[in-house]
Amino acid sequence: MIAEEVWLIDPSGPLRGDVEVRGSKNGVSKHMVAAMLGTGESSIHNAPEVGEVGITAAMLRALGINVEISRTEIRIAQGPEIEPRVPDAFTGLNRIPILMLGPLLHLAGEAFVPLVGGDPIGRRPVNFHVEALRAMGAEVEVGDSGIFAKAKRLNGTRIELPYPSVGATETVLMSAVLAEGKTVLKNAAMEPEVVELALFLQRMGARIELSPDRRIVIEGVERLRGASTWLTGDRIEAFSYLAAGLVTGGEVRVHGCPQDRLVTAITTLARMGAQFDINDEYLCATAPPEGLRAAAVQTDTHPGFMTDWQTPLMVLFTQSQGMSVLHETVFENRLVYVPALQKMGCEIEVFDQCLGGPACRYHDTNARHSAVVRGVSQLRGADVTLPDIRAGFSAVLAAAVADGTSTLRGVHHIERGYHRPYEQFASLGLNITRQR
Repeated sequence: MIAEEVWLIDPSGPLRGDVEVRGSKNGVSKHMVAAMLGTGESSIHNAPEVGEVGITAAMLRALGINVEISRTEIRIAQGPEIEPRVPDAFTGLNRIPILMLGPLLHLAGEAFVPLVGGDPIGRRPVNFHVEALRAMGAEVEVGDSGIFAKAKRLNGTRIELPYPSVGATETVLMSAVLAEGKTVLKNAAMEPEVVELALFLQRMGARIELSPDRRIVIEGVERLRGASTWLTGDRIEAFSYLAAGLVTGGEVRVHGCPQDRLVTAITTLARMGAQFDINDEYLCATAPPEGLRAAAVQTDTHPGFMTDWQTPLMVLFTQSQGMSVLHETVFENRLVYVPALQKMGCEIEVFDQCLGGPACRYHDTNARHSAVVRGVSQLRGADVTLPDIRAGFSAVLAAAVADGTSTLRGVHHIERGYHRPYEQFASLGLNITRQR
């Protein structure tokens, strides 16, 4: 049995330098699934080197899809025979299998996918996906081991999501593009990654119209072709490295992510006192001499403050002057990482009330989805185990300003979602070493 890698981190002062961000792990995996619908080869450029790519590629190969991966490019093409079953070995690894139901129905007339997984940030029910496919004419059964679906051909229909779920919106997109007739999706997610996926499908020959008021109209076509695309830089990764520079009193210039993907994040940091230098080549933020100010922030669907931005923001709160409030409205268990930060000296309390914003859909539950953070906290090195991708990155930031050595376990989570994070942090001057 191979010993799991751990990172040892000692504070080394301000982090400075340049980071080039590639396409997001969320974006690249969805594009890989969409590419299986094309009759020719598709190529995805600016792909990140993350664990999620390897997991998704293995799933596609198990289905009979040809996948070739180089350092920055992924090539995907249909094989001669499609296997309609995602193997049970992929149970619980990530959320991608649920998105393969629609494409497999088009390619094989039936599909089985195992139970989904991913980070333990709260319930991400599959019922939105299932009900959408049933509305399009599929027979769907949800069992203890996974989901089985069957359909001669999907039909266009009208669907309204109870909540603008990113995953459910992507399921409808990839199911409706080859369906018979028109599909109108209301209350759709409009995150940049969703729009980017829609643009890729359009390049493949899909007919998609993005209408006002969270409405997407898809006219089914007979077939899709292969296409090529360049993924836009990951907005989560970009914000994370901006926060790394701010929390350590340094300056990280982030290349590869356009300003329009970070509008809300930039304004939030500016209200805390951060000063920005933004041009067509990079974005960077610096803290004023007196330090950053506290803030009250509520996460929301796009164009609101992204839920994945709140983990590095929480560490930034601990190093800002005063009491800050974070209200998470997207996932009820997103604050699962707080105990690790508390172990490192972060003064954070979590509550089941809606703090820092209006009542959200978790206001009458026991979900601990709000946090009050006291700054400036004196952080200390600790031995912590990381529960998920974003929590892992936040622990690195805390370790970078802590007094003493930190030992981080479960760093494979970070590597599943960030492009070469160890090398990136080392290049910025962080005193970081690997150990088994």
